[in-house]
Amino acid sequence: MDPLIAIQPPASGDAGIVSRILERSIRGGCALDHRNNPCVVEAWLRNKRCDDVSRWLADDALYLRLGWLEGKPVGVALALASGEICLCYVQPESFRRGVGRALMAAMEAILRRQGHHRAMLYSTRTACAFHEHLGYRQTGRPMRLSGLLLVPMDKLLGKSDEVCADGLVKRA
Repeated sequence: MDPLIAIQPPASGDAGIVSRILERSIRGGCALDHRNNPCVVEAWLRNKRCDDVSRWLADDALYLRLGWLEGKPVGVALALASGEICLCYVQPESFRRGVGRALMAAMEAILRRQGHHRAMLYSTRTACAFHEHLGYRQTGRPMRLSGLLLVPMDKLLGKSDEVCADGLVKRA
C-alpha cells in the first residue's frame, strides 16, 4: 500500500468527518447514479447523518474504517458482521489514488478474520467497474431502491488474497 495512504478505525469523535466524506462523495462522485435529482440524493443521505454515524461507531457488529491520504481523511468504508460491505466512498478529488482499493482490502481482511469466505455488496453503476476490477462478480439481477440501481455482487475471500499496488487481486 502507498505509504501516503492509511486505513484506521475512526475515533469516537469522528462522526462529523465520516458524515461529510459520505455526503461529498455521494453528491460529487455519484452523479451518474442520482442524476442530480435532489429527492434521490436526500434519500441516499438520509441514514448517513452525524447522529447515524455516531450510532455506527458505538456498534460492535459494524466495522467502520477511515481512509487517509497524505494525512487527510478522504474515504470511508463499512462492513457488517454478516459479511456484507455496505459502504466504500472516497471524496471525488481523491479518486484513483488507491484509497478505495485500500479500504476494500481492509474490509475484506476484517471479514476474512471473522471467518467469512465470501464478501457481498450492492454496487451502484458508478462503482461496478471498480468492484469488478477488485474481483467481484455480479450475482443477480440489478434492483431499484430509492431511485438507485443496485447490482448485487460478491467475491470469494481466499486466505491469502492481496490487493497489489496495481489494484489487481493476487491469489496464492
